[in-house]
Amino acid sequence: MKKTHIIALVFIAVSIGIIISMTGDYSRYETFASAASNPGKEFHIVGELSENGDLYYDPLKDPNYFSFYMKDKSGDERQVVFRGAKPQDFERSEQIVLTGRIEGDTFIAGKILMKCPSKYIEDELEVQEFTAKES
Repeated sequence: MKKTHIIALVFIAVSIGIIISMTGDYSRYETFASAASNPGKEFHIVGELSENGDLYYDPLKDPNYFSFYMKDKSGDERQVVFRGAKPQDFERSEQIVLTGRIEGDTFIAGKILMKCPSKYIEDELEVQEFTAKES
């Protein structure tokens, strides 16, 4: 074999290795229980706003602290803390996707993605994304 063929094969093998290692980072939606079993690791959790839990946001006291309760797809309910402003029309959201990690019994959200009913077209969802402030 020529040296160029060997170099090309090594390059292709390294490229395939990089691609395979990157696909392992793609996440799927998890539950609070699976996040609790791996504390410190970041998860995407999908659910809906709990009807029983309270929303807490006091912009005069701390404009970057928003707390609420959410039920995940398995029905587990947890308190969620978001270090950012309360998203507009948060109560109207039909589905919430959180990106964050578990600390104790609380889920610390770094991002909130809300799926709200569109105010213009019936049966269509409007998607909004919010990111927490860096501490």
